[in-house]
Amino acid sequence: MSTYQPTVSATDMPATRRPLKATASPAARTAPQFGFGTFLLGTVAIFGTAMAVFRFVFGLGATTNLSDQFPWGLWIGIDVLTGVAIAGGAFTLAGIVHIFHIRRYEPLLRPAILTAMLGYMAVIIALLMDLGRPYYIWHPLIMWQPRSMLFEVAWCVMLYTTVLTLEFSPTFFERLGWGRVLRLLRMTLVPLVIVGIILSTLHQSSLGGLYLIASTKLDPLWYSPWIPVFFWTSAVGGGLAMVMVEASLSSRAFRRGLELDLLGGLAKITAVILTLYFAFKAWDVWHRGALDLLYSWRFQNGFFLAEMLLGVALPALLLALPQVRRHPTALMGAAILAVSGLVFNRVNVAIVGMWEAAGRSYIPSLVEFAVTAGIVALAILAFKVIATYLPVFEAEKESGAGHRPARVPRRAPASAPAPTPVQTPAPTPAGGGGGAWARLPAAPAKGQRAAPVKRRRTPVLHRARWRFLGSLRRRPRLKEVDSR
Repeated sequence: MSTYQPTVSATDMPATRRPLKATASPAARTAPQFGFGTFLLGTVAIFGTAMAVFRFVFGLGATTNLSDQFPWGLWIGIDVLTGVAIAGGAFTLAGIVHIFHIRRYEPLLRPAILTAMLGYMAVIIALLMDLGRPYYIWHPLIMWQPRSMLFEVAWCVMLYTTVLTLEFSPTFFERLGWGRVLRLLRMTLVPLVIVGIILSTLHQSSLGGLYLIASTKLDPLWYSPWIPVFFWTSAVGGGLAMVMVEASLSSRAFRRGLELDLLGGLAKITAVILTLYFAFKAWDVWHRGALDLLYSWRFQNGFFLAEMLLGVALPALLLALPQVRRHPTALMGAAILAVSGLVFNRVNVAIVGMWEAAGRSYIPSLVEFAVTAGIVALAILAFKVIATYLPVFEAEKESGAGHRPARVPRRAPASAPAPTPVQTPAPTPAGGGGGAWARLPAAPAKGQRAAPVKRRRTPVLHRARWRFLGSLRRRPRLKEVDSR
C-alpha cells in the first residue's frame, strides 16, 4: 500500500498552520543591527567631531594646511563638490518616476532622496568648517549679490535642501499615520520634483561655473568653457551609479532583497551617460589643443588618465555588458568605479589642477582628513538609523520589488512533521446533525428579512487570508512514499 505525501516548506503551508509574525511597527519588524561596522563608524564620527571642535577653537590657520595660494582644499573638493555631485541621482530618478511616469523605478526613489538629503547636510557642515567666519553664513539671505556665482550656489543649497526634506517628509508622516498631511504633500509632489530638477541643474552647473574665472590657474586638462556642462553630466551619471551602490549596500546591511532588474535598467542608462560624457570631454581636450600635454611627463597626466580611463571608460564598458548587470557583485563593483571617477574629477579640479599655478603643493592635514571622515561616517550612521525606524523601503514591499519566492525543497526535513490536511466539516441535512453547519443562522420565515451577518475581519486574519491564497499558487511536489 502506498500513499502520496506532499513535500512542502514552511512558506507553502496554509495560513492556518503557519506561525504569524508580529507586525507591530516598522521598528519591530526591522531590528537594528549594531555590530562592529556600526562601532567603527561611531568611533570615526566621534573623533571627527572632536577635530571639528578643535578647528573652531584654534582656527583654520593652526589646524589646516590651507593658505592664500591654496584657499580651497579637501573640504571643498570632497565634502562640497562630491557631496553635491552624488546627490544627482535623486533629481534624475525623481524625474524618471514622476515626470516620465516610469513607475517601476519607484522602489529606488526614497533611498535615493535620503542619500541626497544627507549629502546636502554634509555639504552644509563642510561649508561651516571651511568658512573663516561661519557665524556669517546667513548673510546671503539678506545681502544679495545677483552677479556672484557663490550667491547662486548658496541659495541653491538652501532651496534644494528644503525641497529634498519636503520630498522625504511623507516617509516621516507615514510613520506617524497623518493621512491629511500625506494627501496634501502628494498633491504638491510633482511641482516639488520640477522645482528640485531646476534647482539641482542650476546648482550642479554653477559649481563648475565657479572655475570659469580660474582660466589661468586651473590646469588645461580640466579647464574648459564647457565645464558647467561637464559637472552636470558627470553628476547625473555618477549620481545614478551612487543609487546602485546604495541599493547594493543597503540590501546587505538590512538583509533585504536586491532589485537586480531595476538596477540593471539604471546600469544601461548610466552606461549611455558615461559614454557620452567620455566622448564629449575627449573631443573638448583635443579641440582645445590640450591633448599634447599628455605626451609630457607630468603628475597631472596620471590623475587625468586615471579619472577618464578607470572612472569613466571602464565602468561604462562594464555596465553595458549583460553579464555584469546580471551579477550583483560585478554590478556593484562597476558602480563603485563610476562613483570613484566622479570623486576623482572633483578632487582633480579642486586640488590637483591647482598645484602648478599655486606654486606649492597642498597635502591636507590630519584635522582635515579626520573631519571629512567624520562627516561621511555621520551620514552613513544617519542613513542606517533613519532606514531602520522609518519606512524607507516600504515602496519596495508594496510593489513586490526584490521579493524572491521561497524554494520548495525536494525532501522535507526529518524533524519537521508532515502537514496534515485541513478537514472541512461535511454538510448535514436540514433536519438534524450539528457541527459547523448548525451554527449558521436559520433561514428567515416567509415575508421576513434576513438579519445581516456581521463579519469581523481583523488585520491578522486579513493577512492570513492573502497568505493562504498565495500558497495555493505554488502547488507542492508530490512524492510517492512506500509505507510498507
